[in-house]
Amino acid sequence: MCTSIVVNRNKTIVGWNLDLLDMEYRVRQSEEGVFIEINDAKEGWMPLFGGNARGDFVGMPTCWPFDDRSDPQGQERNIINLDIELLLQQKTLLEIKEIAENEAICSIPGVTFMSALSDREGNVLHIVPGQGSLYYEKPDHVIMTNFSPFKMDKEIHPWMGWDRYHKAQKMLEERNDAFSVEDCFAILRVVSQTVCPTVVSMAYDLNDQTIYWCENRQWGRIVQKRFK
Repeated sequence: MCTSIVVNRNKTIVGWNLDLLDMEYRVRQSEEGVFIEINDAKEGWMPLFGGNARGDFVGMPTCWPFDDRSDPQGQERNIINLDIELLLQQKTLLEIKEIAENEAICSIPGVTFMSALSDREGNVLHIVPGQGSLYYEKPDHVIMTNFSPFKMDKEIHPWMGWDRYHKAQKMLEERNDAFSVEDCFAILRVVSQTVCPTVVSMAYDLNDQTIYWCENRQWGRIVQKRFK
């Protein structure tokens, strides 16, 4: 599931809801970033989401319905590896953009993971394995839920997040240029879920170099990490 928001107004703010079912996760903070890690049976704890001290942010919504064009064929770059490389500052957003525009990108068999990536300047890169990529140079705002931006609502699925997308869009249109972390959490709260529960809600204020987050929709228990 999941919802990703990037807003460029007086401030650049990135918002993220991680909606997760039956998977073990943890939030790990360090001087390098605040990472939401998933416990993989084979690989152990993997940093798949969150923000780093350089100002990059990684979200990875699942695309519904599944599109088998994202399955590995043997020669592609894996989207999970690219996301981790950005999060751990091994590549820049522009380097990943170059890869996405010139090489084949795959997900894992049977699941179409998408990328919602951004950098300190508020530029955004959306990647849908097997379908393509979209680059937005410091947009006013951009949203990604769980449908392919190349298909929009042409294929209906109950988990595609079409309603969440439009709720977030409406709220963003109603907010002025003084869009704040509090405004971001207000949107994340409205689009949070309980069936596939929202386990982490996170906002990154790039101007203040501070990440804020709460777990399990406990909106009154927001913690923060400010980078030097």
